[in-house]
Amino acid sequence: MLYAALKTLHLLAIIVWIGGMVFTHFFLRPAVAQLDPPVRLRLMHDVLGRFFQAVLGASLLALASGVWMLGRVAKDVVQAGGSFQMPWSWTVMAALGTLMVAIFLHIRFALYKRLSRAVAAADWPAGGAAMGQIRQWVAINLGLGVVILGVTLLRWPG
Repeated sequence: MLYAALKTLHLLAIIVWIGGMVFTHFFLRPAVAQLDPPVRLRLMHDVLGRFFQAVLGASLLALASGVWMLGRVAKDVVQAGGSFQMPWSWTVMAALGTLMVAIFLHIRFALYKRLSRAVAAADWPAGGAAMGQIRQWVAINLGLGVVILGVTLLRWPG
């Protein structure tokens, strides 16, 4: 029961994270591109601030629940007398998921901080540069998330 609950929370956290990146990258950002830089950057700053708070919780929840579930399966196999060998797809998921969290932390605590300073100072060129870097790293994280989904859910490749 606990395993199923944690797996559900794990998946919901991933849905929030990846879904939010898709929405922001493909729908929100292009829609606000026509706005003047002060309006666009303030809006994106506010939206990203809220989203990054949610992703901070979601990413840490996904990481913690993933580690717990891996440990639980390993423990159950060993207690049953077996030898645990983590499946290749789980290894990919764990490694790339950890990398995604690290990238997100860079986005949140370095790049978003630059955006915050630029918006506070009304330095729109610096704000645009920070948004460009955030966009690039979000695209990388989104790509990693899609790879993880492909490897774990579709058993790709193979």
